[in-house]
Amino acid sequence: MSKVGKVPVAIPAGVKVTVEAATFTVEGKHGRLTQDYRPDMVEIAVGDGVATVSRRKEGKTYRAYHGLYRSLLANMVKGVSERWQKALLIRGLGYRGRLQGNKVILDLGYALPKEYELPEGIEAELPNPNEIVIRGADRQSVGQVAAEIRRLRKPNVYDGKGIRYKDEVVVQKAGKLGGPGASGA
Repeated sequence: MSKVGKVPVAIPAGVKVTVEAATFTVEGKHGRLTQDYRPDMVEIAVGDGVATVSRRKEGKTYRAYHGLYRSLLANMVKGVSERWQKALLIRGLGYRGRLQGNKVILDLGYALPKEYELPEGIEAELPNPNEIVIRGADRQSVGQVAAEIRRLRKPNVYDGKGIRYKDEVVVQKAGKLGGPGASGA
């Protein structure tokens, strides 16, 4: 039995899971998410505040889909009840961000500020000009938006400037003339 797939998904109060022919839908206070699935590979059953995913037969592909759909279902349940979030830090002299309607405007050392328009279902919050918090019900979308914003100015390994994830550690290189991490000769 799959270690991930055999664990039942707890459905908190206020979350509704419905399974149809080839799709399952999760509704909660933070939105509604729908996912297609392969009913020939797995069976999804909902009852008594838990949802279980079981595979139809034994085999490598059946095991793979078993774990996949259980993880997707658990992520959707958590997303509509609590929301997913990713935090980004902006490092560098004069680097900062601001929110203008549905756009995040970033001053990143380029001649013009970079603008990033948030997709539907994703919210951004800037607790201070050097931190961006991305929130949404869909885990994949939250990660994608965070990665696209980070791509606007990746962290430089020589001076540490750029946009990084809050928990990301950027190991700085010494460079030719010395600096942080340079070995004294």
